[in-house]
Amino acid sequence: MKIDGKRQFELLEKMSFVRMGGTDEEMAAANILMDEIKAMGLEPVIEEFEIEDAELIAGELEVLAPFNKKYAVRAYKLSESTPQEGLTAPFYYAENLTAVDLANCKGKIVLVNGYLSLEQHRKLLKSGAVAFITMSGTVLDTEENSDLSAMTMRDVRRAFGNMPAATIRLTDAFEIVAGGATQVKLKAINKPITRTSHNITVTIEGSEKKEEIVSFGGHFDSVEFSKGAHDNAAGSVINMEILRHFAENKPKRTVKVMWYGAEEMGLLGSKAWIKSHEDELDKHLCMINTDMAGVVIGYDVARVIGTKEATAHCDAFMRRKGYNVGVSQEIYSSDSVPFADKGVPAVNFIRFGHHVGGTFIHCRNDLAKFLSVDALAKTTKFVLDYGIELIESEVFPFERVVPAEMVEKIDKYLAKKEMAEAAKLKEEKK
Repeated sequence: MKIDGKRQFELLEKMSFVRMGGTDEEMAAANILMDEIKAMGLEPVIEEFEIEDAELIAGELEVLAPFNKKYAVRAYKLSESTPQEGLTAPFYYAENLTAVDLANCKGKIVLVNGYLSLEQHRKLLKSGAVAFITMSGTVLDTEENSDLSAMTMRDVRRAFGNMPAATIRLTDAFEIVAGGATQVKLKAINKPITRTSHNITVTIEGSEKKEEIVSFGGHFDSVEFSKGAHDNAAGSVINMEILRHFAENKPKRTVKVMWYGAEEMGLLGSKAWIKSHEDELDKHLCMINTDMAGVVIGYDVARVIGTKEATAHCDAFMRRKGYNVGVSQEIYSSDSVPFADKGVPAVNFIRFGHHVGGTFIHCRNDLAKFLSVDALAKTTKFVLDYGIELIESEVFPFERVVPAEMVEKIDKYLAKKEMAEAAKLKEEKK
């Protein structure tokens, strides 16, 4: 089968609409994928799972002194809500949450720079702050050309405590800090709800080693505001072209091609799939994940969650075939992690955009116009070839092992230590 980049790009354009986990739009994207699968004469299996989400009710920050002005903010989903009338408190800008910053946070609504790490979040809770605000974007943003960052207070954070939280445009934060704000009122209200998301799986049984499985995966949801062409309609259509190959060319080992929902909400789709299929995981020899591809100005990498031997094998394969792919042994924040957590080696293929505006993710500018037919086909070729190398080998090229040094990184990424600590605290409170 010849890889058809034009066919891929047409499917990508069909999927280029906002499709957040658990929404009707995500289900519409799932139906587009399933129609494509059925047109090949294959039958997809769709599985549903429940996810935590929230409806946003109100978001506003009003500076009360030394000047008066209102700014749009966006409540963190699943954060504690402020009172309906708002929460009034002194304002403090914590530049980098040092011990000095933390000593000044008690009783205040705190503005912090950028992303708040789990460790910083715990410190802020202990500081006695009454709410926090994070900022995103650039000082050049306007309300017309940007969207407020969509954030969620995930379970590992809530396990240690909760407080009102919101995001603000950096350009507005600049004005507030430059103006010397001392007193503010925050309205950040959200209502927890439960949604249903879905995973899609197609299985093609192997001709000789059907008890051994190699899977291809990628998520098909997007974040709020984003049409998600690069992240990750591109990976979705690459997997569709790979499925087409194995539908026409019977594989030696069993192949599973999977599309995961709600990845952007914390890898929820792959976590749900793992939980429902633990009895078959010992048959999985490798998971190949594609998350972000197709951009014109960019570069390709492979991140291997496996042994040094598995990494060396991938690197040698790319060199031998003349594929310009940078290979390294490290984890990548995508649907491969839940597999690796269960001992299944994984290889992540990513085509990053140029680090200064080559492409955009997690925003309104993740558009198909920054991708191309040729770039999609190029990545598809080496992902497929690498998959064939594993699936058709007489003896599998590397051990089904996730080494200790990678396990340590996975545990840190999944915050297992913190989750265990939170469970212990919860038990002690009973």
